Amino acid sequence: MMELHKTVLDNGLRVVVTPQKDNPAVTVLVLVETGSKYETKEINGISHFLEHMCFKGTEKRPTALAISTELDEIGAIYNAFTSQEYTGYYAKVDKNHFNKALDVVSDIYLNQIFDEKEIDKERGPVIEEINMFLDTPMRQVAEDFITLLYGDQPAGMPVTGPKENIRTLTRENFIQYRKDHYVPEATVVVISGAVEPNIAIGKVKAIFSGMEKTSKKGKLPVVESQGEPMIHMSKKDSDQTHLVMGVRAYDRFDERRYALEVLATALGGGMSSRLFTKVREQMGAAYYVKAGADMYTDHGYLMAWAGVGNERLLDSVKAIVGEFKRLKEEGLSEKELQKVKDYIVGKMMLGLETSDDLAFFYGEQELLDKKLVKADEIAQSIQSVSAQDVLRIAKDIFQDKKLNLALIGPSTDESALRAVLKID
Repeated sequence: MMELHKTVLDNGLRVVVTPQKDNPAVTVLVLVETGSKYETKEINGISHFLEHMCFKGTEKRPTALAISTELDEIGAIYNAFTSQEYTGYYAKVDKNHFNKALDVVSDIYLNQIFDEKEIDKERGPVIEEINMFLDTPMRQVAEDFITLLYGDQPAGMPVTGPKENIRTLTRENFIQYRKDHYVPEATVVVISGAVEPNIAIGKVKAIFSGMEKTSKKGKLPVVESQGEPMIHMSKKDSDQTHLVMGVRAYDRFDERRYALEVLATALGGGMSSRLFTKVREQMGAAYYVKAGADMYTDHGYLMAWAGVGNERLLDSVKAIVGEFKRLKEEGLSEKELQKVKDYIVGKMMLGLETSDDLAFFYGEQELLDKKLVKADEIAQSIQSVSAQDVLRIAKDIFQDKKLNLALIGPSTDESALRAVLKID
């Protein structure tokens, strides 16, 4: 039975410990509730750039080399990441090096110095990361899809920001943004693996209790606005067209979230899913094709994505729309429904084997949902989804007025795409 230990410090910071007695490793993860959705257009990209800067020096470890050397010396796996709604810093180490991992990760989170010379140097790697994504159409098309849905709203802005912002952000921008968002009530420290809970909590308290309790700056609410199918096309001379097609759906607090996950998995989860069977196995039009649902605190969407042969683009769009429509009209059989639910539960349980996966699983819950739900309870919620639940959702979301398509490839024939981009 999974143990979960949660403590809230006097300053509002939350500590979650998930012990695994037989695990040889331990993961230290610090999450903060901020990302691109908390930015304005003028400073879009600062959450991600700030994440980079946390590894560039602290008062105790004044250089990037000092930080990386300490972690490399103990064979740590370490990194950081930024998304729309949170930023995270972590290190996974042999259980005998827990104290070192906690010391380093907490240091880079709490004590960044934002040296101006390092900021100027790091502009280059951040811009090259943006260039890398621009040169990776199967990733870039997902960004284009999100921008298509939400436009100039923070929800539609890229996590990495535009290159012109990266060139002009100042040390003062970083200091102010950190002050506005890196506050105790928006921070969760997760310790997973081979630790004794009371000892781990005590060590976290000793380090993080000194954070001053201050108010958190919020984010703008997402505005949903659409009346007809929308298309975004980026021309690129390539041998393959990458596309994302999807519909507006629900946020992570919606009671239909588990039924939406079942629906998305039936469409594109695994090699026996409907889209994989249709587009790859039957049509031979794609190497990769899949679907999923992204659910945030105040918006969500379901999307299918694929890389298809240029000459098969229209046929592939027709096929994906056809699968949307078939789910809306026919739903799932009881046999397919059970297969999909067992697939979701099985993947979730397998994804909790390691200390880092366990930390991310419960850390995200605590940070965004403000509560912890054990995997067994989530499995029960998944298993309770009925075929009628899935059909109701399919009828609700698969409508022309919620339908969107983004693609990157050589095609410029928008009228032909509009002619087949119809569900109703």
